[in-house]
Amino acid sequence: MMAYEGRTYHGIKGAGSDKDEWQPTRILVEKPEPGPTERQSVTVLRELKAKDEDELGGYGWGYNGGGTSRAAAAILADALDLGTPEQAGLSMSEWPQDAIRVALREDFCVDFLGQFADEWRLGRAAVLRWARGWYVQRGISELPEALRELPPLVDLD
Repeated sequence: MMAYEGRTYHGIKGAGSDKDEWQPTRILVEKPEPGPTERQSVTVLRELKAKDEDELGGYGWGYNGGGTSRAAAAILADALDLGTPEQAGLSMSEWPQDAIRVALREDFCVDFLGQFADEWRLGRAAVLRWARGWYVQRGISELPEALRELPPLVDLD
């Protein structure tokens, strides 16, 4: 069984209408630390950045649109260890697409990102379990490596 890296995706909606106070929408990849609440102490591993933010508008959620699709593609690529467009030095428009990835991304938008408010957190394990179910429901047997063995369930006892 491969080692499982716990990650949490933390979305923070950009704010401000004045150019001096404007902050872009961000997606942080965090490593939660054990404690009464995982949100008390986290380590930011990296930020998923939209290389073409100025051109295309960056990430978004809470609606169905281009920003939501870009956010979904970045989260899924990171969670499935496929590498993000930014890591490859590409913009979203240059990122390789195929019918399976497009459908996976758009269903992820509907099931998750389209429902989110201004700030949210989503564990990598939840993303992996959802994606594994998505592949199984469609009878697709060629799974990305990250989905071949899922992370262990947490014992609540």
